[in-house]
This record gives sequence, structure tokens and C-alpha cells, in this order.
Amino acid sequence: MSAVRASRTLIAAFAFLSIPTFQALAQQTPVAATAPAGSGGASNAPAGPKPKGPAPRLPNGKPDLSGVWVGGGPVGDIKEGLMPGQEIVLLPEAEKLMKGRMAADDPEARCLPTGVPRVAPYPWRILQTPSYGEPTHLFFLFEGNIHSYRQIFMDGRGHPDDLEESWYGHSIGHWEGDTLVIETIGFNDRFWFDFVGHPHTTQLKTIERYTRTDAATLENVVTIVDPGAYAKPFTVKFTATLRPGWDLMEYICNENNQDVEHIRGPAGL
Repeated sequence: MSAVRASRTLIAAFAFLSIPTFQALAQQTPVAATAPAGSGGASNAPAGPKPKGPAPRLPNGKPDLSGVWVGGGPVGDIKEGLMPGQEIVLLPEAEKLMKGRMAADDPEARCLPTGVPRVAPYPWRILQTPSYGEPTHLFFLFEGNIHSYRQIFMDGRGHPDDLEESWYGHSIGHWEGDTLVIETIGFNDRFWFDFVGHPHTTQLKTIERYTRTDAATLENVVTIVDPGAYAKPFTVKFTATLRPGWDLMEYICNENNQDVEHIRGPAGL
């Protein structure tokens, strides 16, 4: 097993630990010496200096969001991203469901998609095409778990009336100034928002607002609307960091998934 692959296994395991435990282990484990958290591909060197300057633009004048990013969504607990004045109010049935969840049942730990807005602790790529004129699609490519992807329709279409429930739902996007706004519906109810097990229902709608605040930083502000699980909508914010020169490596979670057998106890512990 390569140094990068071995480090990636450690990183994946850490992703399912409680935050205090993760921090304690991270201080004792020299993962960054071979591959920093979320590194992508055997050719990737440890993270160097972040790019400086303003966010770049495409020839059509739109912000250039393309590249390989790390972060941008919840991993441990979605509450960590709550905006000031926001709170998460679970309905009784959803709260009961969450309290009964076991860590080993986390779909992400079993190599299934993370859904929205959760991210795996691995890199992901944004593809914008074409760079001239108005793009018809935008894609998110994920290294983690099953090499999955999201397609964002940018051609002005609406959501279809006969949506089939899916892990990533049906996404339509548009620009509001320099912010990419993505509305997604049509989710199944199988993924968790985070490792502590925040649930959702098929009534879930997410509204993501991506803003590249500078050359190195992509801000993601997400509003969660799910009247089936939460008493009111709430908004969270997470930040992704650009990794120049990195590529996505082939990572097939099911081939060497050693996490689940070591995960014990209630979700988040």
C-alpha cells in the first residue's frame, strides 16, 4: 500500500471519530508528512502556499469556480456551520430517529454517497463548461466513496414533475451576481447530514450559495428546508480550500473498507 493510500485510510477512519477524539489523534499521528487530510492522488505533494489574489474569472465574465477543492460542507456535525442566530430544531420523530442511530449504520461509512450538503474528507472537483458563453451544465466530481458526481443544470430549466428520489437529488443553478445559487429537491431519505446522524426526509430542499471570495477560498452557504424533520429552516456556512496542482485519485471505498468493523456505539461517538 502506498504512503498516500495508507494516509488516506487513516484520514477516512478519523472522519468517523468524534471531534475531540479526532483532534487528539491528529496531534499524535504524522499523516501530513506523507499526504495532508484530503489530498488527492499519488502525484500530489503536501499542501503548499495558498494562491493569493482575487477570484479569477472566465472569459464570459463569470467567476471561475473550477479546480480541486477540500471541504465546503459538514463532516462531523452540521451544527458546527450554523450561521449567527440560526438553530436546528428537530421534530419529535426526527429527534427520536437521530438518537437511535448507531455509528456503524452511517451510509457514508458504508461507501454510499454523502448527499447534500455533507462532504467526505476527500477532494472534489468543480467543472464548468464551456468557458465562453453560458454553460448548460456544471459538475461536481467526488473522489470519495463511489466516485460519484452531481450535475447542475444551468440552462434555465425547472425541476421535473416526475422526479425519482436519489442521493443527490435534482439540481438547477443560476448566478446572482458573483454567487452561484443551486436549488436541489428530489432527495431520498437515506443519507445523513453528518456523522452524528442528523436526519432528513424526502421533503428536503437545499439552497446552496457558492461564492469564491478570493483565489484560494470557496464559501458555501446552505439553507436547509425540510418540514418533515425540522420545525423551521436553518442556514449553515462552510468553506472549501483550493488545492492547485492536485488531481482526483481513484479511490474505491468498497475494495478496502476497514472502517465499519471498528465503529461502535451511538452515532457521533
